[in-house]
Amino acid sequence: MTTRAWDAETYDRVSDVQVQWARNVLDRLPLDGDETVLDAGCGSGRVTALLVERLPRGRVIGVDSSEDMAEHAREALGDRARILTADLTELELDEQVDAVFSNAVFHWIADQERLFQRLFAVLNPGGRLVAQCGGEGNLRGFLSLVDEVAATDPFASHLKGFTRTWDFPGAKETEVRMRRSGFDPARAWLEPSRVRPEEPDAFLSTICLGVHLERLPEELHDPFVSEALARAGEPLDLDYVRLNLEARRP
Repeated sequence: MTTRAWDAETYDRVSDVQVQWARNVLDRLPLDGDETVLDAGCGSGRVTALLVERLPRGRVIGVDSSEDMAEHAREALGDRARILTADLTELELDEQVDAVFSNAVFHWIADQERLFQRLFAVLNPGGRLVAQCGGEGNLRGFLSLVDEVAATDPFASHLKGFTRTWDFPGAKETEVRMRRSGFDPARAWLEPSRVRPEEPDAFLSTICLGVHLERLPEELHDPFVSEALARAGEPLDLDYVRLNLEARRP
């Protein structure tokens, strides 16, 4: 897994959309309050805090591949959660967990087979996986506009050969992958979720266009984001599609 650079502080500020998605996902995870739960891809810790609130007698282990995100989460949560920096496809824990929760993460991981194998391995028998990530068709319209911008000067020479570092899988293929890893039952389904960010520039720079900006010189960051916004129109209306996952280790 290639870890992209993240501006954890800005992400924490503009991630209201991700937090609302997470609340809905958490509502699908039944908890008694005394479990040990893994937050797979904990980010800045803002969503992890919601999980902590639901476990007054339990424990949360947060894992993120970005050291900037993990450090922000450690500072935000203190001793309320154990935060580790690790690649989820190489995850090794010194204890089993009762549940795995994840929000807006799995689409960044190329080796989905390995991902589900590792999550299965860290779960106790009977443990549940409840997650959501970008799914088939996610941001298709917006990313098409971004491709058009990337093909124009002065951006084209820097973005030539650009390959996307994400995968938006479909529901059926995800169910097959989870079952191959040992999960039974395993269910996945797609859900459209259109989004209008309150801070369009910061949202795009930090979340949607970060992988593009990493390849551009700093003086072209603002012009690239501005051109993408101009083509998308006002208000910025992003065509998100979420992939919901539910599975259990027998």
